[in-house]
Formats: sequence, C-alpha cells, structure tokens
Amino acid sequence: MSIAFNELALCRLLNIEIPIIMAPMFLVSNEEMLLAAGKSGIAGAIPALNYRTTEQFREGLMRLKQEAQGPIGINLIVNASNIRLEEQLKVCIEVGTDFIITSLGNPKHVIEEAHKAGINVFCDVVNAEQALKVAGLGADAVIAVNSSAGGHAGTISAKELIQQIKSQVDIPVISAGGVGTKKEMEEVIAFGADGFSIGSIFIASEESGVSSDYKAACVKYGAKDIVLTTRLSGTPCTVISTPYVKEIGTEQSGMERFFSKNKRLKKWVKMFTFLKGMKALRKAAFENTYQSIWCAGPSIESVKAVRPVKQIVDDLLK
Repeated sequence: MSIAFNELALCRLLNIEIPIIMAPMFLVSNEEMLLAAGKSGIAGAIPALNYRTTEQFREGLMRLKQEAQGPIGINLIVNASNIRLEEQLKVCIEVGTDFIITSLGNPKHVIEEAHKAGINVFCDVVNAEQALKVAGLGADAVIAVNSSAGGHAGTISAKELIQQIKSQVDIPVISAGGVGTKKEMEEVIAFGADGFSIGSIFIASEESGVSSDYKAACVKYGAKDIVLTTRLSGTPCTVISTPYVKEIGTEQSGMERFFSKNKRLKKWVKMFTFLKGMKALRKAAFENTYQSIWCAGPSIESVKAVRPVKQIVDDLLK
C-alpha cells in the first residue's frame, strides 16, 4: 500500500506538508530560494559558508527568521577546514534556526549545543557505520547521501544505503541523491526513506543567483554528463563534464597526490586544495566564463527549463 507524502517522518519533524528539504548547496543556495521554498510547502537550507562573514550570516539568518513561511535550515561544515564553525554555531543558537545539517566531520559538539537550544540536527552520512555513530550522539535524523547525489556524493546506491541504515538505527532516514521526479520519489519511499534532500534540480531556478550559463548547463546536460572529480577539494565531487572539465581532467596531479599522503603536510595540502577549489567554483558560479566547473548531480536529467522554485516543486509532485 502506498504512503502519502505528508505521512512521512520528515513532515512531522519540520511541520511541513511536502517531505522535502531543498538541499544546502555551496554558493548556489540563497535567501530568495529559501523564502520561495517555504511558500511552496517544503523546507529550505543554506550553507553558513555561503556568507562571506559571520556578520553577514547573522543578518541573513535574521532576515530569514522574519520573512520565512516555513522551517529554516543551516548547513555547518564540522571539520577542521571550517575555521568559523564556532562563530556560525553561536549565531544559529542566538538568532535561532529550525534545524542544522552537519557535514564532513564529527557533529558531537554541534548536536550537544543545538539541542540545548531546541534545534534539530540532521547529519550527513554515507554508510550505516556513520549513521550508527551519529544516532548514538543524539542526531534527530540522518541524511543518507547516496552515489547519485550532487557535490560530495556517497558510494552506495539509494536502495542499499537506506536499507542498511534502517537495519542499524531507528531515527528518520532522509534520502539525498538521484531524485528529480515523483516516480523517483515513490521508488525511494519504497526503499524506506522518511523524506528527501533535493538540490540539483533547484540550481536552474529563477530565484537562484548563479550565472545564466550555469543554469543553462543544468538544462542542456543530463545524468550521463555527470563525472567525479578530485581536483576541487581532494574528495570526489560530482560536476558537469563541460569541455573545460574534459580539458583539465578530473584527477589531482601527481604532486598533489604525493603531498596529500604526507602525514605532516596532508592537513595543510587538503585545506589549500579546498580553498583553491572553492575559489574556482565561486568564479564559475557567478561569471559566464569558459573556465567553468559546475557542481551538479544526475537529477539534472529532469531539468528542461529555468523555472521558479514553486513550479519546480509543483512539477516534482505531478
């Protein structure tokens, strides 16, 4: 028997009608997209790192708190690469947010501090072992990042990952990756998903502030054009295989790989690689340039035009 979307656990957790979080996308997510998400019946999330300074982040979150018609989420990078983590967490607690999504590190401290303020914490995981760990730390849900996700994807298919995690934990499992149609949503629900984190199909939204070329690429290219690259952060990341990406290749240079394995240097090499990659992404996201590296996942297969966020949500449910 099929289950109604509004009966899924994510709807109860966030008090929404449609069990979707507009995934926090580095550089792409902005306040206009989050406000449109709330008006469309879904939740929205934005990376704290999309704000250049902590003060800008505070001002942005205050605006969202005042104007949003739905729950607001903030994505925090919780590993050593994010030197502003403590400041960002403090803003989340002082200004207030409905939920925090943690990525790329140990979320123990964030979970403890957020729970004191009554804030839900959802943790990105790529396997059952990580899910078990964060559940033990008190996470309110896990976001199961599968092999079809955009950005830093996992290595396990949606079906396998959801079922493996469900066998280990009893908190909600939110599926991330590979969903761009209602049929795909229904398939993932059948695997046991309690909700969805969907990002790539919203890149080509009218509210998105990225370049027209980036949006056009999401319309023009499809699932077969998505490749993994380690050149951005040292960690495999999905990007659109544009002529420029084909030209520069998707693997780190021999020297980068050598230094990244050095015990003394790898922390600094990884940080340098990350910062260099983020600079390249920032330039490509907002400038129409041949040297473009655009993050996206296979779900851009279902993107046929640039549309308002509300229409993207409406079309997703048809």
